[in-house]
Amino acid sequence: MEPSLLTSWTLDPLQLAPVLLIALAYGQRVRTLRRRGTSVPRWRLLVFAVGIVLLLLAFASPVAAIGERELFSFHMLQHVLVGDLAPLCLLAGLTGPILRPLLALRPVERLRVLANPALALPLWAVNLYVWHLPFLYEAAVRHSSVHALEHIAFFTAGAIMWLPVLETLPAPEWFGTGAKLAYIAVVRLVETVLGNIFLWSGAVFYGIYAAGDELWGISPLRDQGHAGAVMMLEGSLVTIAALALLFLRLAREGEVRQELLERGLDPRAVRRAVRYGRAHELANRR
Repeated sequence: MEPSLLTSWTLDPLQLAPVLLIALAYGQRVRTLRRRGTSVPRWRLLVFAVGIVLLLLAFASPVAAIGERELFSFHMLQHVLVGDLAPLCLLAGLTGPILRPLLALRPVERLRVLANPALALPLWAVNLYVWHLPFLYEAAVRHSSVHALEHIAFFTAGAIMWLPVLETLPAPEWFGTGAKLAYIAVVRLVETVLGNIFLWSGAVFYGIYAAGDELWGISPLRDQGHAGAVMMLEGSLVTIAALALLFLRLAREGEVRQELLERGLDPRAVRRAVRYGRAHELANRR
């Protein structure tokens, strides 16, 4: 019997409980800060909520049910939600005050090193390719424990990949807006290579999805091509949005830097202030 897109919803406590705990912890911290007079901007609350919704869709909606064994393309959609879009939204919803209790813990504080793009990018890339090796990927589909580990790995690697760009934790001083543009381009190049392998390969990598041919009339090879298209389309849309925002930021930073330099301020102080978004503080000191 062919699964229904309306009824194939799953409620797996092992996957949903951590998402709900994250949402509750975030809400409690936001309320605490509000009582102390430190409000979190509404846009951050909204984008964090979007991240939670994306995770719920990835784990509970028909995307999860159909992607388990029937269609690789649906499983790929689940992975871009878990490993790219959701981490992006959740990180964008965080602020320094929200993270302060966590960063006060010594083991967590040591994770600041992950904000270095020279470490974040290779960790993300290796994780992406290793989990798509046939023996490991099919093990994740067949065994729930390995599948849960796969999701944790994708989400964690996605968060690490976005960390230097959003600077939820400060990235190195050299990693300014121009460097972020190059970083995003490399990230999408790495992802596009894998997407093209799935899209244009004449061989099926994961025979476990043969059920898709029986239930949906989609051959495993065609399904694999759809999966590659999903990966590249999502990556392209996110890249276009990210590059547009970074180009606007780069232009704005150039104007601010020139204005401060014309005031006779120290060039190094100006560079650091613009780099970390504190130009107005430097200008007010004069």
